[in-house]
Amino acid sequence: MLKPAVSVLALMAVLASPAAIAQPAAAPAAAAAPAAASEDARLNAFFQEAFLEGLRQTPEGLTQLGMKERYGELGDYTDAANKAQLDLSEAQLARMKREFDPARLSPAGRLSYRLFEDSVARGRDGYRYRYQSYAVTSTGTAISGIPVMLINSHGVDTVADAEAYVSRLKAVDRVGGEVAADIDYRTQHGFISPSFVFPRVIPDTQRQVTGAPFDGGPDHPVWADFKAKVDKLNATAEQKARLLADGRAALLGEYRSGVNKVLAAVERMAARADSTDGVWRLPDGDAAYAASLRFFTTTDLSADQIHQTGLSEVARIHHEMEAIMRKVGFSGTLQAFFTKVKTDPALHYPNTDEGRAQYVADAKQIIADYMARASTQFSTLPRGPVEVRAVETWRQATASTAFYNPGTPDGSRPGIFYVNLVDMAQVQKVQLDAIACHEAAPGHHFQIARSQEQAELPMFRRYAFYGAYLEGWGLYAERLCKEAGLYQDPYDDFGRLSLELWRAARLVVDTGIHAKHWSRDKAIQYFRDNTLMSEIDIEREIDRYISGPGQATSYKIGQLKILELRDKARAALGPRFDIREFHEVILANGALPLDVLAEQVDAYIARKKA
Repeated sequence: MLKPAVSVLALMAVLASPAAIAQPAAAPAAAAAPAAASEDARLNAFFQEAFLEGLRQTPEGLTQLGMKERYGELGDYTDAANKAQLDLSEAQLARMKREFDPARLSPAGRLSYRLFEDSVARGRDGYRYRYQSYAVTSTGTAISGIPVMLINSHGVDTVADAEAYVSRLKAVDRVGGEVAADIDYRTQHGFISPSFVFPRVIPDTQRQVTGAPFDGGPDHPVWADFKAKVDKLNATAEQKARLLADGRAALLGEYRSGVNKVLAAVERMAARADSTDGVWRLPDGDAAYAASLRFFTTTDLSADQIHQTGLSEVARIHHEMEAIMRKVGFSGTLQAFFTKVKTDPALHYPNTDEGRAQYVADAKQIIADYMARASTQFSTLPRGPVEVRAVETWRQATASTAFYNPGTPDGSRPGIFYVNLVDMAQVQKVQLDAIACHEAAPGHHFQIARSQEQAELPMFRRYAFYGAYLEGWGLYAERLCKEAGLYQDPYDDFGRLSLELWRAARLVVDTGIHAKHWSRDKAIQYFRDNTLMSEIDIEREIDRYISGPGQATSYKIGQLKILELRDKARAALGPRFDIREFHEVILANGALPLDVLAEQVDAYIARKKA
């Protein structure tokens, strides 16, 4: 999965370099008539201005883009700030409609115009149902991303950069108060998170103020990060000593105060949490879920249609898995084979530091193996590197099983494929190949780097968030690796199918929970009965679906659409079909709604047949 950022700038998970920001986007269509090309260039200048105007409201987004503007600040976490962001986008939309006539634009310009309208409409819908989007989820609270941002994105090249780091530590006091106020408002008005999130989030929040300098334990990750960055500075010993003293004081003062404010609010909500039911239990919950499905699938599919698609896909994948089971000579039931795969020591890594290190090393090798084949499926490869890292211990309880954090186009920050290795006994070795393909190559790393590198696209398109496109590509990439020659061991191919099965079961369970009023226990049992997933992953995933309605449906809906479009292009073009050209069509325009993606493939087919 692509790990989203906190707040309204979730789309900023895809990030660029300062150089990319500073340069105005080029006209998107070289073949456009001169008048249309000129109008496109004017529109792109508007998009550039609008994008940066919105981005500058969020210092964390600027930092993740590699910009040092507002470098010592954290954003405004109040509802008023969310409303201001929406008002700004509405004003920008009105200006676009006043100043630009779609009829005077090239096809590419008209597409950008249309997508900008869509982005504002999606933001409008999101704001309307903002309280049904839980403030406390199985992955934490709004402040959970601040330490991650500081460690991974806040570079310290100068003394001023280090001072900015300290300023941000101090700003946690204000942010913590704002987040706490939001949590308390929700508690008072019945927008209470599911009860199961609190036994995880409360200890994780407590860990944000555990370790040195808060107590006598090992260094807290933020303190260790700050010390390491200061140590590398070209500065005097006196300057370094002052910076460390200031950082320590900020952690013990404002930072700890802000975290404790959030912790107290979370505990107040926890005292009133008494349900694990779906979002339907909240005010306007049914409407909010329908809006969430529209947002994440970019379709008008109903919950029942998605549910039935999931049941059909689960049955198909079970059939393919049974064929592999027979191939390896197992004569029992599929459920019995699931048990064998989950319990056979030969199919697991040791639950030791050595086992974790071996997992990471194997993941790196799988990525290298695919890269050696990548040119057979892609005409353009990402320029930036990708790294494999284990999730830090302080956030293992709330982090997902695996996820990708984007890098920058210039490679100054690599893409990071994170894996949660909290319990190696629960890690399925047979799934590693497909997970690496999904998160790194040719999955999210290829997709997001490709989008970042499209300098001719307006910035808002290069960093757009369309869940079905993004996660659909990741799941599609798992199958691409098979077509490229990976998964030679039948067990590895079984592992690939087990991950596809997981995404198919999500369609059943997510809609079951939020539209059909399934209990948490029923959802867990469905996964036990129908998937290879380990117990720890089942509970972690079900809790994720309950506290994040709709997101889990994006993977399979997106993958099925991409496969459908590929089959359509291959049937229409016959021997003229080129998989590398097809992938360029899918990736070169950045993230798109699925209906718009289909239009791009139809246009590609028409061009090839002309």
